[in-house]
Amino acid sequence: MGKNYIELNWIKDSIFYQIFPERFFNGDFDNDPPNKVNWTDIPTRDNFFGGDLKGITKKTVYLKKLGINAIYLNPIFKAGKNHKYDTWDYFSVDPSFGKEAELIELVNKAHSLDIKVILDGVFNHCGDGFWAFKDVLDKGKKSRYYNWFFILGDKINKNPINYQTAGGCEYLPKLNINNPETRKYIFEVISYWTKITKMDGWRLDVPWKIDFDFWKKFRKLVKKINSEAYLVGEIWRDPEFWIFNDTFDGVMNYKLRDLIIDFCIKDSIDAEDFDYELRYLSKILGQKIYFMLNLLSSHDTPRILTLANNDIKKVVLAITFLMTYMGAPMIYYGDEIGMEGDNDPDCRRTMIWDEMLWNKKINNTYKKLINLRLKHPSLRTGKFETLLVFNRFYSYLRSKSSDNIIVAINAGERQPNLGIPLSNEISTYKVWFDILSEKYFKVLNNKLMLKNITNYTSYILKPVQNSRDIK
Repeated sequence: MGKNYIELNWIKDSIFYQIFPERFFNGDFDNDPPNKVNWTDIPTRDNFFGGDLKGITKKTVYLKKLGINAIYLNPIFKAGKNHKYDTWDYFSVDPSFGKEAELIELVNKAHSLDIKVILDGVFNHCGDGFWAFKDVLDKGKKSRYYNWFFILGDKINKNPINYQTAGGCEYLPKLNINNPETRKYIFEVISYWTKITKMDGWRLDVPWKIDFDFWKKFRKLVKKINSEAYLVGEIWRDPEFWIFNDTFDGVMNYKLRDLIIDFCIKDSIDAEDFDYELRYLSKILGQKIYFMLNLLSSHDTPRILTLANNDIKKVVLAITFLMTYMGAPMIYYGDEIGMEGDNDPDCRRTMIWDEMLWNKKINNTYKKLINLRLKHPSLRTGKFETLLVFNRFYSYLRSKSSDNIIVAINAGERQPNLGIPLSNEISTYKVWFDILSEKYFKVLNNKLMLKNITNYTSYILKPVQNSRDIK
């Protein structure tokens, strides 16, 4: 697999938690933006709620108790919009989030709790408040930073736009990373924050928009500072190009997310299709599948509960698969308590801290499965083997040495009794315990027998070592 992947074994044991800083928790009212709205207001593309770095630091104990051991932060550098993907100053923390000291304090506190922290790197584009862009706005072609951007003409026009942007958005001018001065500046930014914060990696925004050579040099720079830094790209399509060319360690596994949603939520593929697509993806990724960042929701998608039209049974199916599959699972803040939200900006609602408003079924499922994953090496680094594919019923084994877990997902209507075929070695365990329902199931003729399988239900079964342990 190569030296860098061996060094990154911490990824295999990680359960990530994605935080949109502006919406997580307000820990310091002194740095609130002047136009802040009430915490319970509806999010728009332009309003601010006051979430900050101190707020995240104060809630690290909550994350530790949940079982989280890695955090991915959306952008935290000085910017104009609430999402901070429009960087104004790459060397400053956004004032509404705090100061550099607060970022370092957050990383240190997280590390003291054995929680890793990765930052969001936005290097394809900046914001129109970026000092170099403002200089070009003022001086036109006479600016020494003119070639830091892609401009048609002697000066910048915003109507119509005569400069390259990210996605046609006028406030997101694209950076000319191939310009040596621009690239040198960005590399200085990357080196500075990697060193001074001692953080654990970068999530890279829209990497396909930047020349591939940049990412190879980026990797060398970061790995020289911290050989165990995790580099994960935002890739929505085929991942293999980005992880087999000495570039990223993994990618945000949107391809897997699509499959989970199709099978568990939308009912648009059956178990045969699901198994085929999983096998294909696994073959493409090989052993690097363990370094992928698996997700159900993010700041760029509707939340999983909303996609499921509030069908909690279907959501539990998706959570079950996410938490028992190969790769590092990532929980989008609030998903663990059943938060809802449609596409951006609705998926960026403020975190709900009133436990009376939490979805207890979803919360308890996450707690159980996080605890289970942390306890069982088979779920983190074990082999994956399909056991039974039958209409909308899918079962698989996760195994490592003597640690065995069988997962069964019925993503359809009620099933008659089914027998999951077991190998001779596994069938020596005559009784299995389902962690979700807390019921026991027996093995008969080398088959694990499941009876009266209700619609949209899942099982996570571990062998009972001694039948006398049955309550």
